[in-house]
Order: sequence, then C-alpha cells, then structure tokens
Amino acid sequence: MKILKRKIYQFISKTFMAGCSNYNSVEVRRSCRSKAQARAVFRQYDFPHAKGEIFLNPFKAHKFAKTHGFPLVIKPNIGGFSRGSYFPIQNFRELWKAIFLAKIWWPTTVVEQYLEGKNYRALVANGQVSSIIQRYAPFVKGNGLDEISTLIDQENQTRTEMGLLECMYPLQKGTQTQTYLSKHGYTLYSIPEPGETVKLFHRIALAPGGVIRAIKHGAIHADNIELFENVLAALDARILGIDIIMEKGVEYSYKTQKCILLEVNSRPFVKMHDYPRYGERHDLSDCFSELDALTVCGSDTY
Repeated sequence: MKILKRKIYQFISKTFMAGCSNYNSVEVRRSCRSKAQARAVFRQYDFPHAKGEIFLNPFKAHKFAKTHGFPLVIKPNIGGFSRGSYFPIQNFRELWKAIFLAKIWWPTTVVEQYLEGKNYRALVANGQVSSIIQRYAPFVKGNGLDEISTLIDQENQTRTEMGLLECMYPLQKGTQTQTYLSKHGYTLYSIPEPGETVKLFHRIALAPGGVIRAIKHGAIHADNIELFENVLAALDARILGIDIIMEKGVEYSYKTQKCILLEVNSRPFVKMHDYPRYGERHDLSDCFSELDALTVCGSDTY
C-alpha cells in the first residue's frame, strides 16, 4: 500500500501541481500531506475544525451521516485544487455517488460536516500572513436585460481584458453548467433580475470558472491573523496555504462565529493570489525574495 500511495502521489504531483510552491522541507511536507494529518494537528492545538472521519470502507461514511446528518463533504484524503471533492451532500444517494467518485482520486477518503459560509485561502509565509483571498463558485450577476448565456460571454470578455485567463478559467456553457442551472430553475436563456446572483456550479475552484477576491490586510481581524500564524508555527512550516470557511467573514474574530479549518497546503498554488477578479492584488515580491534565498531540504524527495 505504501508503494502504491507513493506512485499515486508522484503522479498527482507531476500532473496536477505545476505552479505550486516548493519551499518546505520534506519533513514538513510529509507531516501535512494528507487531510488526516492536518486534522490531527487541528485537534492537538484546538484549532477550529469540522467533525469528520477518514475512511476506506464506505459504510463508515454512511454511519457518520446517520449519526451527524447532512449536509456533508466528501473529498480524497490526499489531493488539491478541490479535485474529487463533493459538497454540499444533502442525502444518502448523493453521498454514495460522491464516495465512488472521490475514491477515483485516492483510496482513503474524508467525510466531514459542511458549513455554509465564506471560503478563504490564507497564504502564510515567513511567520506572517502574506495574502488572503476569498473564493467563490462561478457565477454571473443579472441586469434584468441579458440572458445568462450573454452574461457568461460578457464576464469572459472582462476576464480576457483583465489578463486573468493566465490563471483563471473562462465560465462554461456546457453540460455541467446547464445541468446545474436546470436543478435551480434556470436555463442559459433565463434573464436574471437586476443584481440577482446566479451560480453556475457548486464547486469553489478555478477549473469550473471560480472567482477570486483579494482581501485588504486592514480588513482582517487580528484574532484571525493570529490563528493563521499559529497554524504555520504548529507545523514548523515556511509557507502554507490554509483553507478555511467562516460563517460571517475574516473581518470578524473566528471566536465569535462558526468557522472550520479545512486543510493546509504545504505546496500552495500561489499564482492565483496574483490574479484576483475583485480587489487589489497583493505584492508578494518581498515575501518570495526571502523564500527564494532559503535552502530547501529534500525539495524533490517524496
């Protein structure tokens, strides 16, 4: 099993992790490679996180759902870019389908409680928070005149003009989008009301056309900055991408709202911090000048 996991991980790293940073030692990367390891750290230091289980046998996830109810999240124990992740899961039929699809990516799988809230990636490096971005599922906003299809074209044109397609993806009109719209009472020819937000897919990731907003440093509550920096210190890491969902947002203390740390990324995809659709891009040049000057032990070692 260990040899199989190594080969699968090496395949994922080579195929899907182009553009990801590699500043942490092999010891740090090994300590937080899986979501199970991250959860153990969250428990040890009493960081806020969701109830969940790591399972090989799918009936363990079924039992978890019976005990804790829905909505839930299913995701591979090892992976990134939200690949193989499915949420929100609202019933047992969706649960079993998600289990099957997630195990295509990795044999051991995570089931967790799902929190509806605001999704963030905190980039923490050199002991401090460098950048926080908020991530949205792909969407368009109605103007009372144009069809969803036209709104998609307009948004894609805006992304092209802003130079965002070097990192982001255009919004899609294919079967995936049409199926999602249909489930929510829309078609590509629906005309949303002025200001109405229409989601095009559930997944908060770049590949289906997800959106990024840069958060001003002054808007982040001091308690949250301390939390992110404590996670970095707990893992003795030089850089981490920390994924978190907060019920109200990063401008409020995590102590006064529901929030869950999802996972830590020891090789975070930092490029997306340079291509926000909304907000002002953070200048990370000083941060990476310091990291580039360091010697990384075992950077190419599994």
